[in-house]
Amino acid sequence: MKLSSDSFRDGGAIPAQNAFAALDASGRQVGLAANRNPQLAWRDVPAGTESLVLLCMDGDAPQDESDVNRAGRMLPASLPRGDFFHWSLVDIPPGLQAIAEGALADGVTARGKPGPDVLLDGMPLRQGVNDYSAWFSADPAMAGDYYGYDGPCPPFNDERVHHYIFRIYALDIPRLTLGARFGCADVLNAIYGHIIDEAQLIGTYTLNPALAVKPRRSRKKIA
Repeated sequence: MKLSSDSFRDGGAIPAQNAFAALDASGRQVGLAANRNPQLAWRDVPAGTESLVLLCMDGDAPQDESDVNRAGRMLPASLPRGDFFHWSLVDIPPGLQAIAEGALADGVTARGKPGPDVLLDGMPLRQGVNDYSAWFSADPAMAGDYYGYDGPCPPFNDERVHHYIFRIYALDIPRLTLGARFGCADVLNAIYGHIIDEAQLIGTYTLNPALAVKPRRSRKKIA
């Protein structure tokens, strides 16, 4: 299988419109962004595929959060890192070949978008909660279950550019056995032993003004 995007190129910077937060025009202040899910498309789905699963994760999230977004402090690139999950979409029918930009997320929704059930092009799918649910749990204005896609918002004081992995799995079962409220870790457990094939696409993002670069949109098309 192959996974591609018209929103960004593999290994390149993710555009601000696909992020949860972005630098302003001055390049110094951080604010909420358009938070649109990127366009994604896939091909060469193997025979025997009964459904597809799509995940997005940041593998560069600092494990020690004590200095995250603290003015006057920096997070060294050598700081231990872990996963922060941004999206899980399951029960994708094998005949579906793409998701349009903004089709499942368009704007920041305080307290999170509803879920898990969602319609895409008239097809019923399910989305899990992402890790903003835990991140905002102590914030009365933002606390809630964040279903579906919510984009990058790495610490502005991080010396490491973050890498966002979009990964699609072809499965040999039509529907995953999951609870009413599930997260990405639950999805990874549920797909174990059912993966026929997989593909991934990686984009980068930073809110550190010293590291920020202007992203280039992908020109790749599905053949």
